[in-house]
Amino acid sequence: MRFIIFFAVVILLEIYSFQLIRTLSRGHWWKWVYLGITVLVIVNVFLQFYLHPNRGAVSGARDLAITLLLAFLAAQFIFMLVMLGEDIFRFFEGVYYSLTRKQTPDQSFLPSRRAFISKVGLGLAALPFGALLYGAWKGKYNYQVREYELSFNDLPEAFDGYKVTQISDIHVGSFDDREEVEYAIDLVNKQGSDTIFFTGDLVNNISTEMHGWESVFGKLSAKDGVYSVLGNHDYGDYYGWEGTKEEVIASKKANMEMLYGIQRQMGWRLLRDENIAIKRGNDLLHVVGVENIGNGRFPKYGDLNKASVGLTENDFKILLSHDPSHWEDDVRHNDLNYHLTLSGHTHGMQFGIEIPGFIKLSPAWFVYKKWAGIYKEFGRFINVNRGFGFLGYSGRAGIWPEITVITLKKAKNSVI
Repeated sequence: MRFIIFFAVVILLEIYSFQLIRTLSRGHWWKWVYLGITVLVIVNVFLQFYLHPNRGAVSGARDLAITLLLAFLAAQFIFMLVMLGEDIFRFFEGVYYSLTRKQTPDQSFLPSRRAFISKVGLGLAALPFGALLYGAWKGKYNYQVREYELSFNDLPEAFDGYKVTQISDIHVGSFDDREEVEYAIDLVNKQGSDTIFFTGDLVNNISTEMHGWESVFGKLSAKDGVYSVLGNHDYGDYYGWEGTKEEVIASKKANMEMLYGIQRQMGWRLLRDENIAIKRGNDLLHVVGVENIGNGRFPKYGDLNKASVGLTENDFKILLSHDPSHWEDDVRHNDLNYHLTLSGHTHGMQFGIEIPGFIKLSPAWFVYKKWAGIYKEFGRFINVNRGFGFLGYSGRAGIWPEITVITLKKAKNSVI
């Protein structure tokens, strides 16, 4: 069904975009060149997935095919908006001409398309088309450090000014430039935070993607350690395991054990439905880590109650939970009072427009209520990290890879 819907959307976009190109190329042959190129782009995507059916496989050719398809679809979407707007105007214009009898007998009901409007559409479409290509070339490694200061009434005194760094969604199987990733890890360490939190999706599909990268991510270092949780991609659910049901279960179990071992080797403290206390003098900060909990689109592995055993509502808590929909569904109003939740998962869809203080737009908004940045409800905060890596679309345009630095502050008055 999803394939049918996708194919129908592609056909609709193709029809509208061809109308625009045809308007601009009256009497010229290059409209057929455009049609041939777009058909080849679409066919190439299906061909690449036929050649590489296993989602665990890494393929530069497939990534390029997806990038070109997305760039063309984004441009065609703009074409469609412009042409649809003109069609609505042409319809009312035709109605007006018919009612006022200004239409000559040899004229059709709808006035002809205007070349000027098509030129405007072509110019507007060049923006997302170019942005997506740039994002695949340079944007995916355009790391941004985002700094926040959050105040809490009940923050223990010893943790006033405590600084944490969060990264999320590494997706190591997608990387194609080791030097850029090493630069980013060095940038994380340069923040000098007291602790580092990783909120899931270390790999795309299988643990062997980490082979050769252990020494890079093992360099992450903070005074109070590196803590991590699992994301939906870390469980091997999207890999094409072969064999009987029992063999598949055994393979997935071995895959998970390998991932646990890799994180131990790197010096990370993986929290699997458990909590740990960081101590400063007589004060404690509790780090709670749950396995992945989504809102129905993904398998549920975590248990928040189990992860919070021994804690009370008065304990100051930072919750690591990969999917922000978990916060929306179970955490923000929870009586146990999770002061700050750190999530990722959305990637901000890796595409959008952000001008701090003015605009923040992304297709992610249609899927997640909390999709990027700091949000606050019921006196509790969540940060949704935009992600460190990339997946699917091998790039980032407008929604850049993120390193979050949060400083915890003791509130000076009774208002948070």
